[in-house]
Amino acid sequence: MKILYAIQGTGNGHLSRAMDVVPCLANHGAVDVLLSGIQADLILPFPVQFRLNGLSFIFGKNGGVDIWETFRRSKIRRLIKEIEGLPVTDYDLVINDFEPVSAWACNFRDQPCIGLSHQLAVLDKQSPKPKEIDVLGHFILKNYAPPTTRYGFHFRAYNSRIFTPVIRQQIRQLECRDDDHYTVYLPAYDDARLLKFLSMFPDVRWEVFSKHNHNAYQLGNVSIHPIHNEKFIQSMATCTGILCGAGFETPAEALFLKKKLMVIPMTNQYEQHLNAAALAEMGVPVMRNIHPKHKEVVNNWLLDDRIVDVDYPDQTQEIIDQIIEKHK
Repeated sequence: MKILYAIQGTGNGHLSRAMDVVPCLANHGAVDVLLSGIQADLILPFPVQFRLNGLSFIFGKNGGVDIWETFRRSKIRRLIKEIEGLPVTDYDLVINDFEPVSAWACNFRDQPCIGLSHQLAVLDKQSPKPKEIDVLGHFILKNYAPPTTRYGFHFRAYNSRIFTPVIRQQIRQLECRDDDHYTVYLPAYDDARLLKFLSMFPDVRWEVFSKHNHNAYQLGNVSIHPIHNEKFIQSMATCTGILCGAGFETPAEALFLKKKLMVIPMTNQYEQHLNAAALAEMGVPVMRNIHPKHKEVVNNWLLDDRIVDVDYPDQTQEIIDQIIEKHK
């Protein structure tokens, strides 16, 4: 069997999941990997046969997706050319993790496309929703990479087509301890804004991992580190708690590691507000932004030792086996 596995390259969550999914797919045949997008930092430990520009959401520096920069850097003609040129009919199976080029290439050629992503889970009717519905955000999530069949991952298995998160083996094998620091990953904020906010808590050691700086440095109680997979994982393993965006993989890994967690959903990113609704329902505190008026919210979290208990078994191979058996 020849399989195309297509991965969205905005952020690092999709790539983290791919590290476990691709070896499971390889047990069923030859796997070609497609990666599109320009906002990923992780290096995949296997060959990428198709490296495409795709259609990326660009992180801003003030807490959200930069809509204008996303539009400015969207190369529509190139995207259309990539869709037209992708040989999806050469494959027995196309599995798509919220990746637009392969999804639309399949769509235009009446080729089956199996969606296996977190985005499909958050759109499910049985998944939690925020009080305010973002009509445009919902439309984008639904049509960005439309599959013919839908499976998803979420913080909870809300029905038979939604699975609990894929926790990569690097995380499962960690030995955790508490070295009395807090790990921060908020890529939609620049270093200056984070330093200004986190400095308001002088008795706390913050380890910030930044998309906006390539050199490590320290200012007072805040240390800034460039994105580095192994160092970030080690920081999570030894932290007291994790402050991050309301993405999927990092909050899921924090919950799995039994760490205190607080999330801040990005503005202009409806998926993160859907995630925040699910996490809030589970008891995870959610903060709107890092404005100084929210200082008390963070103080309360720092003083609260409650951990949200989850059970995320290692079932990636079983999930892949189930999907392949049904669609081969």
